Amino acid sequence: MSPLRSTRSTVRAFGALAIAGLAVGSLAACTSGPTGAGTGSASDLDAALEKGGEITYWNWTPSGEDQAKAFMKEYPNVTVKVVNAGTATDEYTKLQNAISAGSGGPDVAQIEYYALQQFALSDSLLDLDGYGLDELEDEYTASTWSAVSINDGIYGLPQDSGPMVMFYNKTVFDQYGLDVPTTWDDYIAAAEKLHQADPSKYITNDAGDPGFAQPLIWQAGGQPYKTDGTKVTIDLQDAGTKKWADMWNQLLEPGLLSDIPTWSDDWYKAVGNGTVATLITGAWMPGILEGSVPEGAGQWRVAPLPSYDGSPATSENGGSSQAVLKQSKNPALAAAFVRWLNSSDESIEIFLKSGGFPATVAQLEDEEFLSEAPEYFGGQKINEVLVAASGEVVPDWQYLPFQVYANTTFADTVGKAYLDRGDLNAGLEAWQQNLITYGKAQGFDIAD
Repeated sequence: MSPLRSTRSTVRAFGALAIAGLAVGSLAACTSGPTGAGTGSASDLDAALEKGGEITYWNWTPSGEDQAKAFMKEYPNVTVKVVNAGTATDEYTKLQNAISAGSGGPDVAQIEYYALQQFALSDSLLDLDGYGLDELEDEYTASTWSAVSINDGIYGLPQDSGPMVMFYNKTVFDQYGLDVPTTWDDYIAAAEKLHQADPSKYITNDAGDPGFAQPLIWQAGGQPYKTDGTKVTIDLQDAGTKKWADMWNQLLEPGLLSDIPTWSDDWYKAVGNGTVATLITGAWMPGILEGSVPEGAGQWRVAPLPSYDGSPATSENGGSSQAVLKQSKNPALAAAFVRWLNSSDESIEIFLKSGGFPATVAQLEDEEFLSEAPEYFGGQKINEVLVAASGEVVPDWQYLPFQVYANTTFADTVGKAYLDRGDLNAGLEAWQQNLITYGKAQGFDIAD
């Protein structure tokens, strides 16, 4: 779970009807890409700030209220009403209802990267490059900027990033003589050695989660989804996807993975008592460990994500943007708030204090940030590892334009392989057929 979310691992359904509404509504827009660019320039945003007004901001970040207060102090003519409309898919349900109704939505909404395309392609969001925000590209990491860039438009600004790394329990590793793995082969060997020595311990947990599997497919070079307007390609047996599945099968089938669901009470206990020896997750994890697993203090460390050949390669796990809804009655002011929220040093500093991991290059390169050595992690300069990972993200990943729906059906397809400790490839093939059927029903052009 990112400190900015309550459900990083299990993406829950927000209802097929709501999702279908997004997909169907997107098709006209998809033909030539999303429409609705902001009309104006950066100077118009400055003018909107001077004129003032009121905007509503839906988000679930711990720092949202404090950021809004700091913004209003700097721009006293502006009032920002902050609303926690629920986390992730809970918010998306309300957001889609407001979009369908044509009113009742916020001016600015927090939307995760995996869901952003779905809202952009339904022509629900403002294209921010009309306000000159495309000129901010160099301020962000390449992977997060790519996530908000859709069909030559900019549909949000990156809030945070989640390059995947490996957190490991050094106490457990030392006790059982485990070397820190640099390859997945090393990781599998460590899993075998640990579980053989103590059957109550596991190298990690995985109960079947699309938010975990897909970033690992991404790291393996998989490109199972490709979208070009209404044309969508789905291949969950491409080389990279099979590469991951064949590797992960070596952990799943022999029972080397704990089936404790991530974020459950049992998971927190397992992380704290050494039952789970590593966490393959995003760079936002330190704040969660420090705040929710106090008994792990001094035991955990961080290392690069294992790769297939030992060379640096990772992906993004989680992360959000802030977007402006087209139904906003004050779009220039809303866009100005988004600009301040995710490019102002003051705002980003507030965000970092709440446990966020930045998407902005300036903060990632800051010497003070890089030199932080938390006692929880044994004095390790963990940000050096996390920041290095942010520059090693494999490029060109895409999500589906109905990814929220896709994630809800993972448990019914791939999830069966987890339950049976069977071949993940069979589950992936079943998932693919489900997605093709659904996409066609929504009017997308998907080849069998």
